[in-house]
Amino acid sequence: MNYKDIITIKPGKRGGQPTIRGMRITVYDVLRMLASGMSEKKILSDFPELTKEDIKAVLSYASEREHSLTTANHEVTLRSKHLTQAR
Repeated sequence: MNYKDIITIKPGKRGGQPTIRGMRITVYDVLRMLASGMSEKKILSDFPELTKEDIKAVLSYASEREHSLTTANHEVTLRSKHLTQAR
């Protein structure tokens, strides 16, 4: 899923946090609701301005971000071990 048209980051909006389509609802807000056990149906009912595509975009964004952070940390760890062994 291409989330780039849905997830937006604007410096003046919610402190620069990633939001959904420029609204005040952040990626974190939706992730927190899902993590607390709220169903997609309940989230859409409580926030009718959101769509199923918005929730998919949130999950896609979070997944990609987690992967890039994990990959970056792994590379730093490997590079650090390599430098230590080379000494």
